[in-house]
Amino acid sequence: MTIPEPLGGGRLDKRRVAEAFNRAAATYAEHAVLQEAVVQRLVERMDLFRIDPDVILDVGCGSGNGLRRLRRRYPRARIVGLDLALEMLRVARGGWRRLWARESYVCGDAESLPLADASVDLVFSSMVLQWCPGLEAAFREFRRVLRPEGLLLFSTLGPDTLTELRQSWAAVDRDTHVNAFLDMHDVGDALVRAGLGSPVMDMERLTMTYPDPCAVMRDLKAIGAHNVNSGRPAHLTGKTRLRRVIEHYERLRRDGVIPATYEVVYGHAWAPRPGSRPQDGSTVATFPLSRLGGRGGR
Repeated sequence: MTIPEPLGGGRLDKRRVAEAFNRAAATYAEHAVLQEAVVQRLVERMDLFRIDPDVILDVGCGSGNGLRRLRRRYPRARIVGLDLALEMLRVARGGWRRLWARESYVCGDAESLPLADASVDLVFSSMVLQWCPGLEAAFREFRRVLRPEGLLLFSTLGPDTLTELRQSWAAVDRDTHVNAFLDMHDVGDALVRAGLGSPVMDMERLTMTYPDPCAVMRDLKAIGAHNVNSGRPAHLTGKTRLRRVIEHYERLRRDGVIPATYEVVYGHAWAPRPGSRPQDGSTVATFPLSRLGGRGGR
């Protein structure tokens, strides 16, 4: 079981990404417990902002959990769900077959959005950017489609994600089996380079527990998170090697369960006002999740 190469590495094969998530569409919602928890946290962060968006773009909407939560929060908004995987869009659309629905569904790429300039008030993206080899290109596209002073709100994964699985594979061979995700400071710098303003980054670590290491790998496969690298090893993982990985992972068992750690990175930034001065990296604010609280606005 493997997952893709580093977030900014440029080796990720998007055709295989789409194929993986198309195959996983039927099983995604059942296994995406972490993803649903994160999207809930991300939607709750809207309490921090005094905005009433007319048009919302959900980038990487998957099976539609974020769409449904955004609809409950903003019942009058026009919401566009965008995903690279057509089958995911079909699953998401299945719950919205109403003549008066204000949702649209678009099969597209975050790095080349099929939307007009300055057409969106809120870009929302949960647990998607780790699948974008051109992170800065995606941020530039978000800035392009955002109206002046529009909001970008997103979550992605940080470098401590799946550290137990990474350690277990490293004890067996030197191949890349687990994604080396970007640090939140690098993500914040990419926001600034893309021309987005007042970026704020923070993170939290969430630990999922499983009965055994194979259950971790099955969950990853069921949500489409397996090796879609253009440079992935050509050979199959042998039973002996996989057994050794499992043996190493078992050494991390605590209180009868196997841990799988995820470093979840959250961020938001704003489309600049017309004529505003570009920022440099020194303006990125980062802080632990425990310091985030209360209501506020820009």
